[in-house]
Amino acid sequence: MSDPPFVSTSAADLETILDRMADGFFAVDADWKITYANETGAEILREAIDDDVLASVDGIEGLHLWEAIPDAVDTDFYDRYHEAMESQEQTAFDAYYEPLGAWFDVRMFPSDTGLSIHLRDTTDRRGIERRQERSLRAIQRLYAVSSDRDRSLEAKLEAMLELGCEYLDVPNGFLTHIEAGTQHIEAAHATHPGLQPGESCPLDEAYCKRTVELDHLLTVVDAAAEGWEGEPAYERFGLGTYVGGRVEVDGELYGTLCFADTAAREDPFTDLQRTFVELLTRWVSYEFERRQAKSQLRRERDRLEEFASVVSHDLRNPLNTATGHLDLLAAECDSDHLEPVDRSLSRMEALIEDLLTLARDGVSVEELTDVDLAETARDAWATVETADAESVVDLDGDSIRADGSRLRQLLENLFRNAVEHGGTDVTVRVGVLADGSGFYVADDGPGIPESERDRVFEMGHTTNEEGTGFGLAIVAEIASAHGWDVTVTEGLEGGARFEFAGVEFVENPSPSDD
Repeated sequence: MSDPPFVSTSAADLETILDRMADGFFAVDADWKITYANETGAEILREAIDDDVLASVDGIEGLHLWEAIPDAVDTDFYDRYHEAMESQEQTAFDAYYEPLGAWFDVRMFPSDTGLSIHLRDTTDRRGIERRQERSLRAIQRLYAVSSDRDRSLEAKLEAMLELGCEYLDVPNGFLTHIEAGTQHIEAAHATHPGLQPGESCPLDEAYCKRTVELDHLLTVVDAAAEGWEGEPAYERFGLGTYVGGRVEVDGELYGTLCFADTAAREDPFTDLQRTFVELLTRWVSYEFERRQAKSQLRRERDRLEEFASVVSHDLRNPLNTATGHLDLLAAECDSDHLEPVDRSLSRMEALIEDLLTLARDGVSVEELTDVDLAETARDAWATVETADAESVVDLDGDSIRADGSRLRQLLENLFRNAVEHGGTDVTVRVGVLADGSGFYVADDGPGIPESERDRVFEMGHTTNEEGTGFGLAIVAEIASAHGWDVTVTEGLEGGARFEFAGVEFVENPSPSDD
């Protein structure tokens, strides 16, 4: 036997140690005759040696390696063994031996008398690595499809089902919609005739009957062995392999997402495969919830557009007519009744403007830009009827990210609210919050009682007979559309103070002394 790289010990003790190894070990002499093999090594060699050769000998020791295993002559094993023998240098390599369908990690220890070879079967490890790599690629593809903005939901769903079939190695992937005790195939990537889009069946005759009863995936590896024979679902579809989960929309059952094969499966679904299917069911649930929300928003927007049209045409036209006749009447006579009528018509006009703002603009904002807060505040003040009121802008070139027109509308409503409630000589101050997180608008008027502060942003709420009750509601809508938090409190000079936090400043402002 050749001299393996071990510490000096007796031959018997060394053989005992080698036989206890889980890895294979064998040695050949300089003429390539096998001189020793431990149990694992002998087992590997016997699997590789021709059956005719094994039948003619009592043991493998003394056999010529390449004559006994001719299939190995044109492989990496042959070339590497000879290189090690010629170079007399320890070396290692990793290779696949096709006749055995196995991967081996090989380490070679040459000497003057021959070659000692250590073999470790890495097939299982490599299988695990390949499955992990395959799972990673599947997850990456899932993300790529789900985040592709150029694909419609239908196109994404089709790609997801195809991806699932490929990853799980099954021919059928399908999405069902369940209602009134019936399973409808809504989308599919399938070869089974009963699992095509548009097909339906009673839920009692579908595998999904059990799926919807669970809060986790239903998996079937071998339906016949697991007692499905005789079940209506098995009789109808004949599926030997199945994995599926619930699809829910807003907490309510929509249907199922499933993958199946008529053949039984050799191995159970792995944890990664189950996780993949669970991710798909959650993705479908999320996309359907989002589609439903978009549909609801679209219907609401259509209703608001219809409402705005009614307000604009059916109310404005008679209002304009009434205003015109009032002007004619004022030119013909002088009456104390004209002024109250004029005030009422003006209030109606303000109400209509506010209603149209809420109906048409809603909470949406256009593209955010860098907006000079001080300049916008001064422009807004100039458009409001302020009489002898005064504005103080405690800002020094502070710019924020906002929709300029909507920000101006917000400030106009706050200024108008301050004058309406604080009087024509009120002072309104605009500045940056002390912590730099936003800005405030404060006045020195009578303020808002603490008991009323939670209601000031409600539509229609007003304590002023001349007000519409929509001004502050619009303020709250605009703030929400920007992602700002608005609160109302008492100012340092009394009066009302509206604070807007969560505002993005273009440059960090220096907090003002407020």
